[in-house]
Amino acid sequence: MKVIRRLLPYIALATVLLGAVRFVLPFFVFMPSSQIAATPAAAGLAFDDVFLTTSDGLRIHGWYIPAPNARATLLFFHGNGGNISHRLGSIQIFHDLGLSVFIVSYRGYGQSEGRPSIAGTALDALAAWDWLTRYRQIPAGNIVIFGRSLGGAVAMELAATVTPRALILESTFSSLADMTPFPAFAAPFLLGGNFWPTAESAAAFNAPLLIIHSPQDEVVPYRQGRRIYEAARSGGNEVTFLEIQGSHNAGFMQSIELYFAALDGFLARTFGEN
Repeated sequence: MKVIRRLLPYIALATVLLGAVRFVLPFFVFMPSSQIAATPAAAGLAFDDVFLTTSDGLRIHGWYIPAPNARATLLFFHGNGGNISHRLGSIQIFHDLGLSVFIVSYRGYGQSEGRPSIAGTALDALAAWDWLTRYRQIPAGNIVIFGRSLGGAVAMELAATVTPRALILESTFSSLADMTPFPAFAAPFLLGGNFWPTAESAAAFNAPLLIIHSPQDEVVPYRQGRRIYEAARSGGNEVTFLEIQGSHNAGFMQSIELYFAALDGFLARTFGEN
């Protein structure tokens, strides 16, 4: 009992520190901006302003950008910074590939209500999926889910519960714990759970999957993209790995010719020629 009493202050301190870490975690994971920098109209693209209500009652904002004679519809989940207005370059690329695009700002981003949270992104993603499949009545077999960086983790989490025709993960981490110095310790203790286990989920995913990563990625290590790829292969999935060149945020533009051609090829194999 004496030993336990001596340890109690340390246990209490550890509990407080862990609670503090988990409280501030969203401030490190999410970096939202409320300012809309521009709309697709700035790129000459017609679009619909869309407001959805999530299952927990929040109103979130998105854009639906239709493509004439679209080969498929792409559901776009962005990274942890900014909002949908900072993804116009990617929207243009996907539009040029013959895809209609639906992109949403997570709660607390852009014109979306609420505060960002890991659990909240799952509800936001599901609301976006439901809008496409129920309101727009787009068949699941005509939808490809795309996520970049943190958005890849959101995309994979959604794709594990719904049935898209295909999935594209770009510059995505293998799990949130893997982004810490001590993954084995982080998941059960520091983070309080194995959040966004993208590699683990990829092993069970059963549809065409394209993984894109750059060896020069300074934010999410290249080995994590390879880890997702190897996990998907171990599950017997139809998976392709595209190695691009350049930084975490700009690699797709720095490798635009290779990037565009690879996306076009993946879409052609999945949905047919445009």
